[in-house]
Formats: sequence, C-alpha cells, structure tokens
Amino acid sequence: MAVSIKSKAEIELMREAGRILAITHDELAKQVKPGMSTKDVDRIGEEIIRSYGCTPSFLNYNGYPASICVSLNEVVVHGIPDKHRIIQEDDIVSLDAGVIYKGYHSDAARTLIMPAVSDEVRELVKVTRECFFEGIKEAVPGKHIADIGRAVQQYAESHGYSVVRDLVGHGVGAKLHEEPEVPNFVERGRGRGMKLRPGMTIAVEPMINLGEFDVYWEDDDWTVVTEDGMPSAHYENTILITEGEPEILSQAPGIPL
Repeated sequence: MAVSIKSKAEIELMREAGRILAITHDELAKQVKPGMSTKDVDRIGEEIIRSYGCTPSFLNYNGYPASICVSLNEVVVHGIPDKHRIIQEDDIVSLDAGVIYKGYHSDAARTLIMPAVSDEVRELVKVTRECFFEGIKEAVPGKHIADIGRAVQQYAESHGYSVVRDLVGHGVGAKLHEEPEVPNFVERGRGRGMKLRPGMTIAVEPMINLGEFDVYWEDDDWTVVTEDGMPSAHYENTILITEGEPEILSQAPGIPL
C-alpha cells in the first residue's frame, strides 16, 4: 500500500486549502436556513469556494454532479442537491465539501441543526462531533489506523449509537481519496492497519446513526440512506500526523470547529 508522506511545501498548500474550506463551512452555517432548497446550498458553497480562486473537489468527481454534498436527516452522505428538496424547520443538514488549492485537496463535513430539531437528534449531532475528537487522540506516530476507528466506535456505542460500516475515511492530498482507508470501527480479522507516520494526511469522518448501522444506496448510485430511516450525522476534518499531536488542517483562525 503506497501512502503519500507530504513535504513541508505540500502541507502548506493543504493548510491553505483547509483554511478556505473552513471559511466555506462557516459561511454556509450562517446562511443555511429552513425554506432554502438543497440546490441553493450547493450554489452558495460553490460561489464561496470559487471566490478564493479555488475549485470544488467534488464537482464531477467520478460523475458527482454538484460541489457540496447536502444530506438531510436519514441521508448519511452524498446527497445530491435538488431545487425541489426544501430544508424544513426540523431537519439536520449534513454538508460535505472539498477545496482544491494549487493541486491539493482538503475535505471536511459538518452537520447543521435547524431550529425545531428534537433534543434526541441534537444529541446525536453533538456526539458525532465528539467522536471525531476521540478518534484523533489516537492519531499520533506509532499508533495504527485501527486505533482511531476503535476510539470512534467505542465512544459512539457508549452513547447508544451505531457506526456506519459501509463508508470510511481516507487519505487526502494531491488526490481527494488516497491510501489508507480510515474506518470508524474495528473488525475481527482486519488487523491494526497501517502504522501512523509524520507527514501522513488523512480525513477522519465519523458517520453515526441514531438507529442501526445498515445503509443502502439509492437509484442515483450516490445517495446513501439509513435502512431504518433513522437520522444520521457526519463530522469530518482533514488532519496531519505530526511528531506530536495531530494538526487539523481544515480549520481557520477565529472559526470554531
């Protein structure tokens, strides 16, 4: 398995891609509201990304037709923006996006809470975000990929939630998806996975369900939905493995994670 160890120059480019992506998510969080279509969200997100002279990572990636994946409620990931899909007061809205800056990608996701979302679903979104931070405690040299997944899984399941098995995190860099895969769970027989080394850049992205972990793909071959129709939340950042604590690359000064 060939894994890219980034140079200082490459890391600087990825920091800038991540900074612009963080700004994009922050602006979307301020603007997304009930009554908007998911297509409106995509248009705004693409405009922000292009205003920084960057290109959306997702647009036309393997045929995906939009710049922002907009996934509501039971849609886990890869929701396709639609002018007829209107955001409601009680929706959660997962936004997954990427930015290409001078040939290098960043990748991050946030789940937004509309005003009338139930306390039960708000807690799901909160814990999903916390799962990411539990996972990256293990993202240090000498640990293994499976250590990240184990931390995510244990934290999610300790709160009564399930972890999606059919989708995983991944390496990021000159390509949107690079080696290694970064599961949010561990399975007997899979081993500990690759040892983490400084200079590796990976996307850690818990996808956590209120109900069971089973999912299916809709007929568009993109939209992934929970089998039981229960809500799912998503939280993701691109991180750098350093000599010490991991660095979150998809962040910007003054913008909360």
